[in-house]
Amino acid sequence: MKIKYIVYALLVVLFGVFVAYRIKSNNKRDAGGKGGPGGKGGPPGASIPVSGIVVEPKNFSNSLSVTGSLEANEQIEIRSEVSGIIKGLYFKEGSNVRRGQALLKINDIELQAQLSQALTREKLAAETERRAKLLLQKEAISKEEYDIALADKSTLQAATRLIRAQISRTIVVAPFSGRIGLRTVSVGGYVTPATVVASLISINPIKVIFSVPEKYSQQMRTGSTIQFSVAGSATKHSATVYAIDPGINTTSRTLQIAARAANPGGDLLPGSFAKVDLPLATITDAILIPTEAVIPIEQGKKVFVARNGKAVEVVIETTTRTEKEVLVTSGLQRGDTVLTTGIMALKADSPVKVKITPN
Repeated sequence: MKIKYIVYALLVVLFGVFVAYRIKSNNKRDAGGKGGPGGKGGPPGASIPVSGIVVEPKNFSNSLSVTGSLEANEQIEIRSEVSGIIKGLYFKEGSNVRRGQALLKINDIELQAQLSQALTREKLAAETERRAKLLLQKEAISKEEYDIALADKSTLQAATRLIRAQISRTIVVAPFSGRIGLRTVSVGGYVTPATVVASLISINPIKVIFSVPEKYSQQMRTGSTIQFSVAGSATKHSATVYAIDPGINTTSRTLQIAARAANPGGDLLPGSFAKVDLPLATITDAILIPTEAVIPIEQGKKVFVARNGKAVEVVIETTTRTEKEVLVTSGLQRGDTVLTTGIMALKADSPVKVKITPN
């Protein structure tokens, strides 16, 4: 039993010695690490070298970059209104056509025969009506008999107009000027109203269709100018907003907008991807700081400001972010020195030596 107590006593003593040794070692390490930059040693109270910028308000032209697509100003599928054999095609694939230009002719030989027959009947009815009118004036026939002759004439005239209308439908004309695509039919082929002959598009001007997030919807105005570029080209094109959807898309929470751009050379093609730059409101006396100066925190964002040789934490509020800068709406003012480097090693009231860099 005595041996057991002796062993326990030795263990307690050894544990106490070990704890005392660890406490002493930690105190030495802490004493050697205080005062140096980044906590890696150095004289106590030494200033940490950092870079910073002096806040100077300036004008800020806010813009929004979104994606969109190009669409034809007008686009239709050319079809025949009537069924029949194609008698002639009067366009070249991929060429420009004028409004009202004949594109397609359907064989109308039967309708022409019907028209000839209708004209003969109409002529005879007109002569009958003329004679009946003379007889009525001489009171040789009754008014009823004359009315019958007049009705026959009017009926045949209507039949003639109907046949003429059917003949006019055998000619397909371009409803607007544009460029016609590849044809799917040939002369001698049979077409119906369901047959697509070719497509016709108008691309001057060309439409730019894009959407903006809901929070920017109140800043969109018809008549405003936008800039856009297409894939594979660095050229900037201008377009004018001409229509805005009346409501927000509830699925994407975006507002759809349409603009038109001049395209006299036809270089901009429908279906192309477009990168759109939208000018938003211009802010005067805006405070902009580098993005690397901002530190996210639980309550929002903060920066370090140099005051009297020490780093001071300042909570800020921001809105728009560009590639290099952040727009600050509160927390900073003109003349503040915002620290931009070494901020992750700083604590409140840390002594700093600031090197001012151009803003």
